[in-house]
Amino acid sequence: MTKPIWIKVENTTKLSEKGWMVFRHQSKQILLIKQGDTFFAVNNRCPHEGYPLSEGSLSKDCKLTCNWHNWKFDLPSGDTVVGGDALRHYTVRSDDAGLWIDVQDAPQSQIQQKALDNIQDSFMRYEYDRMARELSRLKQAGGSYKQAVADCISRNYDRFEYGLNHAFAAAADWLALAGELEEKDQDDEALTAILEIISHVAWDTLREKSFPFTADILDYDSHALTIAIEREDENTAVSLARGALGEGLTYRDLEPALAKAAYAHYNDFGHSAIYVYKVGQLIDQLGPDVTTPLVLSLIRHLIYARREDLIPEFRHYAEALTKWDGTGEQDIKVQDFADLSVNKTMDRMLQSSAGIDQIFMAIHETLARNMLYFEIARDQSTDHPIAQNVGWLSFTHSLTFANATRVLCGRYPDLWPQALLQLACFSGRNVGFIDGEQDMSSWYVDNPQTFFEQEFTKLVDHGYPEPIISSHRLKVLTAVREDARMMPSGDARDILLASVSRFLNSPLKRKHSLRTAKQARQFVMREG
Repeated sequence: MTKPIWIKVENTTKLSEKGWMVFRHQSKQILLIKQGDTFFAVNNRCPHEGYPLSEGSLSKDCKLTCNWHNWKFDLPSGDTVVGGDALRHYTVRSDDAGLWIDVQDAPQSQIQQKALDNIQDSFMRYEYDRMARELSRLKQAGGSYKQAVADCISRNYDRFEYGLNHAFAAAADWLALAGELEEKDQDDEALTAILEIISHVAWDTLREKSFPFTADILDYDSHALTIAIEREDENTAVSLARGALGEGLTYRDLEPALAKAAYAHYNDFGHSAIYVYKVGQLIDQLGPDVTTPLVLSLIRHLIYARREDLIPEFRHYAEALTKWDGTGEQDIKVQDFADLSVNKTMDRMLQSSAGIDQIFMAIHETLARNMLYFEIARDQSTDHPIAQNVGWLSFTHSLTFANATRVLCGRYPDLWPQALLQLACFSGRNVGFIDGEQDMSSWYVDNPQTFFEQEFTKLVDHGYPEPIISSHRLKVLTAVREDARMMPSGDARDILLASVSRFLNSPLKRKHSLRTAKQARQFVMREG
């Protein structure tokens, strides 16, 4: 507890005459209210947007209303009865020497904890602006944004019914961006980046209940973990992970098994491998306290992930993988993948399976070229079958998957065959939705450093209401910057930069109302 700091209120004439007055002490504006023999003291600035409560209304039952937005505060209890943020109340005492207010602030740790609690409270109604205010209050009280993100993960990881998604995965990139902005003293922009994380979690867990994980513990065995995930046995997989972490193992110790599970299938359009990579980055940034919630959430995602190599379009994957022997000696270049279907792209890789690096460079450039030449009219169309619902985000996934693959397969080279054949799935599927005759010269980037500076600046004022859109824009820009730094100057890098430049600066249709209606009617009419 802190010691009170009692400040005497001088000149209380207005208080006696009108029943209220504004008392100023240093930076504080305190509204002092007298009702009968009872005194109340509160911040004069409404915690919503700072309008003066001295211009508000007071009811007979001591409810103070801010007349700008009708927020109401119950003075005896201290509760906010209409609105969200809490109004600060001060202790008042009256004695023979006069009227006194205790202006001592609460301990910083207490203010920080209250801000964290209030951030979580703001999730119920998705109070976006309140999240920003509470983050600012946390920082003002000596807390850190990383503290808020870690707390958000720990409180909400079990509210994702099907496990980890972009809300957590994109957090690694938003945190990194916030750090860069803080180093440049761009505090408003840094807060914006953190707000993207918090609001995305709030959006995706809105009014969701808890979906508890088993508390059971099993002795860790990496092979058993991958088998449990393959069998979609969440309880066993989680119990094994709890056993590993209880033994003192780290995420890096579990990552080989998790990566193996992610690449065991063409999982969830590449999301699984991306998430394995991003969870590692997020733990590196936030520390070991978030390891358990993130690992459990990741395992749940792997359990529920769509296994798209089991559908006809990608079924050749299993056969191609059995044929991969690493002996194919044929030279390979980007032109070899032009216009090839999924099956033919895989078969072409088999002919060059001895040259992992060459295959990856060629398919990576192919994926970038496909994205550069995406036929935007396809995204606007309302008259195609549901199987051809392909848009910009379908192309960005190929580049972020390639980025995660470069890192994960660099650590675990035995996963290269699976990863390359899955990259073939991306390429072969997307090639049907490009127009290679378009003139794309205007999208080429002259100065990569300036380009990235400008595009990351745009990201903190993007204007998209859905956090899934901004997270995709961030993750592909981050992935391309990482990969471009590792590439020599030349056609491959130029095409990669041009592809993301076109994506970030082209129209993005965020809602397909007519297409959805047409496809729904067509399906129901055929349903029988």
